[in-house]
Amino acid sequence: MPDPKTLRTLLARFADARIAHTQQSRPGTEEELRDLAYTLCVMTGTREVREALATADHMLARAELPAAPAAAEPSREDLPMAA
Repeated sequence: MPDPKTLRTLLARFADARIAHTQQSRPGTEEELRDLAYTLCVMTGTREVREALATADHMLARAELPAAPAAAEPSREDLPMAA
């Protein structure tokens, strides 16, 4: 699982590149978009950018889930009193 912060940064860069390419299609914007799409696919272990985006969203959702609480040891109040 990639670092969530790194994955979020990559998704933001991909979105920016996609917007830039849509607004002003130039060889530089197309190359940057391709490079970022490739990196996103590598990070998520996928082969297509749509699948990579969906997988990245899923990975980030899992990373944001709270950790399962550890088994708590009984407090003094929970212990039975000696007779």
